Amino acid sequence: MAKRKTERPDPSSLGLPRVGVDSHAHLDGAGEDRAMATPEAIGAVLDRAAAAGVAQVGHVFLGPAAHAAGRELFAGRDEVFFLLGIHPCDAAKAAPGDVAAMEAAFGADAGLRAVGEIGLDYYWDAGTAEVQKALFRDQLALARQLDLPVAVHSRDAAADTLAILDDLGFAGRPLVWHCFGGDAALAAEIARRGFHLSVPGPVTYAKNTALAEAVAGCDPSRLLLETDAPYLAPEPWRGKRNEPALLAFTAVRVAGLLGLDPAELWRRTGDNARAFFRL
Repeated sequence: MAKRKTERPDPSSLGLPRVGVDSHAHLDGAGEDRAMATPEAIGAVLDRAAAAGVAQVGHVFLGPAAHAAGRELFAGRDEVFFLLGIHPCDAAKAAPGDVAAMEAAFGADAGLRAVGEIGLDYYWDAGTAEVQKALFRDQLALARQLDLPVAVHSRDAAADTLAILDDLGFAGRPLVWHCFGGDAALAAEIARRGFHLSVPGPVTYAKNTALAEAVAGCDPSRLLLETDAPYLAPEPWRGKRNEPALLAFTAVRVAGLLGLDPAELWRRTGDNARAFFRL
């Protein structure tokens, strides 16, 4: 018997208005697909996003060298804003002057709206934990100095991440827990500190019940949506390369969990992102 073909509807068919924001994406393929690292390919992705109701996209530069090399890929695409940070998995190879180079980049590029993604990752490399912590603290200090929002990456490291944020007095400051994949208890700890959390495509996965329950209990005023493209495509595009247009499917799922109309959830999370990043 032939394998049944999965139906993959066009996200534009959901009819969402162009007010949504993808708060976190790697539009250049994040090193996974260099074919994406051209203005033409990125432009096509952004055009599909616009057709699906995405008004703005946050592109993440993973370090100052990536920003210097890739900024011109986005010339003329005013719907893209930028985040810049050194990922914890790159902590061991970060150069001594990288944080200073980040400071210079923020001073020169008004499109840079947040420090991120920064944080701790013990899933891939727990052996560099102390180096990661030191770099995380340095980048948090930069964000405070420049009065910028922060996008945190935390994988298998929630306790240490929260401890550092508490130690540095970050409660109440503009901070988003990027690609949230935790349970209701972690969501409550994030909310208690006045932080935002950003919901990715895996909330649409049938077996991801803990994440669904966590999102269902969240205050919509503290939610952002993201793709983390090219990773983590939502159903019904799971297993394919993710892109901002597919954020619409995540929005429909989150709206259902919160008992909101999809267009209303789409608008509210978009407004949250615009306020958070000062767009």
